[in-house]
Amino acid sequence: MLSLHTNGASLSAQSAIARTHNNLSTSMTRLSTGYRINSAMDDAAGLQIATRLKAQSSGMAVAMRNTQNATSMLQTAEGALSEANNILVRMKDLATQAADASANASDKTAMQSEYDALGAELTNILGNTSFGGQKLLNSAASAADKTAATTAKTTAAAAATAASATAAASLTAYSAAQTAYAGGPTVALADAMNTAKAQYEKDQLAATTASAASTAAVAYETAALAAGNGGKFSAAISFQIGSSTSETMSFDVSGTVTTMQNALTNVSANFNGFGAKMGLAGTELTAGGAGAKIDQLTTAIDSLGSLRSAMGAAANRLDHVASNLSNVSTNTQAAAGRIMDVDFATESANMTSQQMLLQAGTAMLKQSNSMSSMVMSLLQ
Repeated sequence: MLSLHTNGASLSAQSAIARTHNNLSTSMTRLSTGYRINSAMDDAAGLQIATRLKAQSSGMAVAMRNTQNATSMLQTAEGALSEANNILVRMKDLATQAADASANASDKTAMQSEYDALGAELTNILGNTSFGGQKLLNSAASAADKTAATTAKTTAAAAATAASATAAASLTAYSAAQTAYAGGPTVALADAMNTAKAQYEKDQLAATTASAASTAAVAYETAALAAGNGGKFSAAISFQIGSSTSETMSFDVSGTVTTMQNALTNVSANFNGFGAKMGLAGTELTAGGAGAKIDQLTTAIDSLGSLRSAMGAAANRLDHVASNLSNVSTNTQAAAGRIMDVDFATESANMTSQQMLLQAGTAMLKQSNSMSSMVMSLLQ
């Protein structure tokens, strides 16, 4: 129907042009951003799915970093234990050598000096090895430990004072015997002087030993009082190995750490689990106990090996976790990409098609607008 008031062809052309323009605008937006979905209107259901997939893949990326950090922490501790094992093997060699009858007193003194140094380094390694500022293998001192250390220090100090006084009295007696012998040498005075000398040397050795024990007690008390919480592995810990609450890995070697610490305490007077320097002159090899130390060192090596084994097994599991996370993350990102990312080849073709339709629609709108002039030709 020809009408001056209503141009149906023009209205249809305008509607088509509007739709084509919207489609063209959508295609150009997608091509400029690289995303198929730029607002919820583009694909509401797809956006919800893609958002969930992206959140999962992002969480897994963090979990992968967690597993790598956890592996590094375990490897740090295991490396420290490896060096501690080397030290224990050398200490066992020294104990085995000192237990043989061919070793004289001078030999044992030299061996003891090295043994003490190795014991001190065990304290340093196991008491101070840390990862990210957190100690890993040190032990904590309980209230009972601290009280016992203070009591031991007081007792040792009193014993050292008494031993020193006894040695001083023996020195006075020995000096008097020397003076008497010098005033008139006789066999009886010589015997008395020798007896006094022997007693003084005995008391002096006891005083030296008591003084060393007092020094050890002071050092141990200082270490115990300064000890904070136990190391990272002195309690059960949990690794976050996934993007959900349930994806955790428990790791508990606290009992093994305690067993190892106790075993190491038995092998050297210079060892403590707090990481404090002792600097004592031990008697493990010089006092005739080298044979017993061989078995104690074997026990310590076994307990340390058990801890290393547990850490190695955990690190291997974390490697598998990381590999699985990588696989899941890759496929999750690919799935999200298929929903969110634009296919440039397809969308470029759509844009070209919409551009052609827009040109054609514009041409037809021009033609439809000229139809009104046809009404005027009927009135002539």
